[in-house]
Amino acid sequence: MARQPTPQPSELDREKSKRVGALRELGPFLKPYRVLVILAGLALTLTAAVSLVLPMAVRRVVDNFGTESDRLLDKYFLAALGFASLLAVGTALRYLLVTRLGEVVVADIRKAVFDRVISMSPRFFENIMTGEVLSRITTDTTVIQSVIGSSVSVALRNVLLFVGGLALMLFTSAKLTGMVLLIVPLVIVPILVLGRRLRKLSRENQDWIAESSGNASEALLSVQTVQAFTNEPRARARFGEVTDLSLRAANRRINTRAVMTMIVIFLIFTGVVGVLWIGARDVRAGGMSVGALVQFVIYSVMVAGAVGALSEIWGELQRAAGATERLVELLQVTDTVQDPADPRELAQPVRGEIAFDAVSFAYPARPDVSALDAVDLTIAPGETVALVGPSGAGKTTIIQLILRFYDPDKGRVCLDGVDLTELSRDDFRKHLALVPQDPVIFAASARENIRFGRPEASDAEVEAAARAAAAHDFIAALPEGYDSFVGERGVMLSGGQKQRIAIARAILRDAPVLLLDEATSALDAESERAVQAAVEELSQGRTTIIVAHRLATVKKADRIIVLEGGRIVAQGTHDDLVAEGGLYARLARLQFTDGLAAE
Repeated sequence: MARQPTPQPSELDREKSKRVGALRELGPFLKPYRVLVILAGLALTLTAAVSLVLPMAVRRVVDNFGTESDRLLDKYFLAALGFASLLAVGTALRYLLVTRLGEVVVADIRKAVFDRVISMSPRFFENIMTGEVLSRITTDTTVIQSVIGSSVSVALRNVLLFVGGLALMLFTSAKLTGMVLLIVPLVIVPILVLGRRLRKLSRENQDWIAESSGNASEALLSVQTVQAFTNEPRARARFGEVTDLSLRAANRRINTRAVMTMIVIFLIFTGVVGVLWIGARDVRAGGMSVGALVQFVIYSVMVAGAVGALSEIWGELQRAAGATERLVELLQVTDTVQDPADPRELAQPVRGEIAFDAVSFAYPARPDVSALDAVDLTIAPGETVALVGPSGAGKTTIIQLILRFYDPDKGRVCLDGVDLTELSRDDFRKHLALVPQDPVIFAASARENIRFGRPEASDAEVEAAARAAAAHDFIAALPEGYDSFVGERGVMLSGGQKQRIAIARAILRDAPVLLLDEATSALDAESERAVQAAVEELSQGRTTIIVAHRLATVKKADRIIVLEGGRIVAQGTHDDLVAEGGLYARLARLQFTDGLAAE
């Protein structure tokens, strides 16, 4: 059985599009540019009107070709030339306006989707791959750009040509027009039947493209690990498989659209030929003039061409409808972590008291496993507290709840006595500085990476933070010093260098609460001592929470909290916890091979 694209939870729950009406969701993005839309509509109407008038001039010329004077014929042809000029100008204006409209609307959509996604809590990214989001922002918006900047205007023009041409056909010959209309049901049936299949195939094709993008993103973001384990052939095979499946889905979509177009055009032109055969007999019988038949022929070709173009554009509109749905899903997705409608304000200056009140929490991806279980913890302003315990004990979870990446299932987390859920996230997070376990380095200079902690900081402040984090010497040794580009995700830096830049970033932020999640795990002994000294100095007057496996980094903490299985099992100073035995004493014996006295 053919492999299916990996469904995201949001895709499993969503209602599938039944019609092109999903494109109405683009309305709010078009509204700011209604003047541009109106001008494009006027240009569109002008070109359609000129196209519909030209056959009348042709009829006049044909019917009077042998009777009119040369001077009058010259006027007819000059008028035709004038109409052609209007058609050229109108078409150019239409192209200019709708193309510009497509560009600005898609730019706004991309910004709106990115603005929405960048503020989503981590729970959102548990349900969707980053590559899937990027695919929607790039591939899906490209489809919409094509539709707004081309297909919609072409479709509207053909609708005008169809309606106007049909009306003028009726005016020219009601008998022949009635015969043409008999063909319409034959044309609509394949559009409806094959259109449903086309919708499904278009969505499947887009899902495979997203899967391919996600697969490539995952492999490229971890390219060093892939290469270290010589898994390039496997990565190539996986990407090739997904890409081939995407290609097959695209081919099925293309084949269906081609068959639909072929059937529709064949039926239309077969009908037209039959009707013209009858018309030619009427001309011979004197029932209509040659010019009238020529006019009817031109309008018939216009109407037939319009229907054929509409059947082809219909597939594009359905693709765009699917793309619109996928983008609107991102814009309308509900975040479980939201700011209150009327947020409270923290009293200034922020003291930095952190309190956990009977907090229980389980990650959405593992709802049956408690990460924290009824945790009560109060950290006084200016206190340095270390969180220790085995992997999975809940240490990093405490950091994530303080940052309100998640909300607790039970209990509350407070800053200076105020529940975080009553505060704006932007408001209270500016009082927190984080050094994560896996430091994030941006594709920019060393200076800009540090300045990320406080964008308005001066160069002198950036350098001072780097010195405090023991990062100045290696940065100064780079080819361009602080202006050296460090590569995507800091690939030109060692693990320890990345960590020191992340620490410098937190130091520069100068926040009353400092969160260090394994901040020295990638440092050598000499750098670790330098950073520990900097952290000790930085911690003065600040609430500092240190997550660490290496107990040497937490011995001087005011208080050590020992976690196991999401619960606090012990707390106290290093000496107190060693003396009372238990988990901390066991961890200490494992890490200090020559005994605690040797430290």
